[in-house]
Amino acid sequence: MAKNSILIKPIITEKSERLTEDRGQYSFLVDKSSNKIEIKKAVEKMYSVNVTSVNTITMPGKAKSRNTRSGVVRGRSSSYKKAIITVADGEDIDFFGEV
Repeated sequence: MAKNSILIKPIITEKSERLTEDRGQYSFLVDKSSNKIEIKKAVEKMYSVNVTSVNTITMPGKAKSRNTRSGVVRGRSSSYKKAIITVADGEDIDFFGEV
């Protein structure tokens, strides 16, 4: 599997920002079939940091419904895999560059 297809995008939420500030952990949306070793290598190559640990979570899809003129439309959101990366002390990942 190609290194750039493993990491889909970083997850930037209030909770993930709090993890970054407090613990030095970063959250990524990753490919469902990737494992912890592949994720670690991809992050180290892309961001030039030392990864100390990788935790993965498979988030289940949820049932969604919305009301429209023609009635209630029911559907499902897709499931996805999330990885929480811990980097070595003193290192950080800059997602935004110089904003």
